[in-house]
Amino acid sequence: MSETQAPPRPGRNLDYPFGEARPELGHSIEIAPGIHWVRMRLPMQLNHINLWLLEDEGGWTIVDTGIFDTATKEAWKMLFAGPMANRPVRRVIVTHLHPDHVGLAGWLTHKFGVMLWMSRTDYFLCRTLVADTGQPAPEEGIRFYRAAGFPEDAIEQYKARFGFFGKGVSRLPQSYRRIQEGDEIVIGKRSWKVVVGRGHAPEHACLWCEAENLMISGDQILPRISSNVSLFPTEPEANPLQDWLDSCARLKALLPKDILILPSHNEPFRGCHNRLQELMDGHEDGMDKLIELCRTPKRAVDVFPALFRSRITSGNYGMATGESLAHLNCLIARGQIAKHRDESGVDWYETV
Repeated sequence: MSETQAPPRPGRNLDYPFGEARPELGHSIEIAPGIHWVRMRLPMQLNHINLWLLEDEGGWTIVDTGIFDTATKEAWKMLFAGPMANRPVRRVIVTHLHPDHVGLAGWLTHKFGVMLWMSRTDYFLCRTLVADTGQPAPEEGIRFYRAAGFPEDAIEQYKARFGFFGKGVSRLPQSYRRIQEGDEIVIGKRSWKVVVGRGHAPEHACLWCEAENLMISGDQILPRISSNVSLFPTEPEANPLQDWLDSCARLKALLPKDILILPSHNEPFRGCHNRLQELMDGHEDGMDKLIELCRTPKRAVDVFPALFRSRITSGNYGMATGESLAHLNCLIARGQIAKHRDESGVDWYETV
């Protein structure tokens, strides 16, 4: 590719069997007998999430729930009376802990008196994050972001936003049903195997129906956007990017090339091997750029141009910093970047 030629947009080399069709709010598209695609709005830049209704014995299994707000509750009520035909919910499965996926899990499980099915790590981490609501930002977090190079106005914004996670999550049930790698879940006449990915979330559960050659992938495989992989103050020496890359490589080796992927964002698609390779290549390319950029020492907030095409604003500054730190930690683990902290508590990264 020439230097002047723009790289292809992510996801262009995939097959979208449903074209530009998308379910309207309160309605569904049946993508296979008894498997229904629904879509909810999100009050953020990523303005939608796909959820899945699976016909079960005498009712429904729900996979992912949408965020906790009045508009999403009303959309669920439309579904109850419409495509779900007022048949009861038998269980709620959540792929991972983020509010757009788990937000209404508590409301739905309490409403129908059913169990929440979720991985152990994500269930308990979700409860921990919800418990931060209303609490002051911890000193560990302030030191973490100061070390990354946050200016004082960004530190104040972090303090003001701390605990916001819980505002998008209804009260979780106090008990749950654990799902883990290799579990087989029978829903209606289908068997679904739990396949765990890591990096975007600690223990993200995908659901693979081998007999139908399809997978509900959550945020683990998305066709046109790359899931955020970030470092957080709670585990500052973690290596989530290597976890993510390892998960992508494992999924590529495990799944058939022509499997139908049902993602949480954008549209169902085929071509997951191409997409997984594209995701891995994108992160490796970003790390190659970081190695060049850090031949002169840089702070985490200085490396955004190597990783992001879009403009970094106050709204995505923290997320961009977390993802930059994840890439830098991965390079430290590979022995390609070294970190040192100066007298003011700021970390500097330099190519070895």
